[in-house]
Amino acid sequence: MTKKKLTDERRQATVAEKRKAARIQTRPEIEMLAVDRLVSYAKNAKKHDDRQVAALAGSIREFGFTNPVLIDGQDGIIAGHGRVLAAQKLGLASVPCIRLAHLTDAQRRAYILADNRLAETGGGWDAAMLAAEVEAIDWAELDDLDLVEVLKQIEEPRGISLEDDASETGDEKRKALFCPKCGFAFEVAQ
Repeated sequence: MTKKKLTDERRQATVAEKRKAARIQTRPEIEMLAVDRLVSYAKNAKKHDDRQVAALAGSIREFGFTNPVLIDGQDGIIAGHGRVLAAQKLGLASVPCIRLAHLTDAQRRAYILADNRLAETGGGWDAAMLAAEVEAIDWAELDDLDLVEVLKQIEEPRGISLEDDASETGDEKRKALFCPKCGFAFEVAQ
């Protein structure tokens, strides 16, 4: 057997083992790690501006750190770069992390892209459900949450505004639902 073929077979076996480990990992352990120990992925294509980091910090202040950072076997950040920046802004010493050491390099790189992209795609707002949720919230209870910044991060559904003439574009008529605390307009289909 040639050296190259042996190397390819070992690589394929390693990939197969890591894929099996990924399927088995149904109860990942959460580790508390020092923020300064985590290593940002230098080639991360997702950017986080100051406004988004401030919104994330407000969410963490109000609700706690509810979404652990995903890291590789060398404490490199796979998902959660923005949350780590927010933790630094808040002066947090440590954050919850889930270690995904079983991922191959290709899987890790693909997951970094997929995780960011999946958060941006599909969905939209169910107008009735959104209205019910906005009405049900006791807004006075949310003192620490800078809701304006959080809601600005939500991409408003595409469509015409109230000022547009629906008959000219052929689009369905749209209306807006406004947040009672900050006035943010959720544009929803009528």
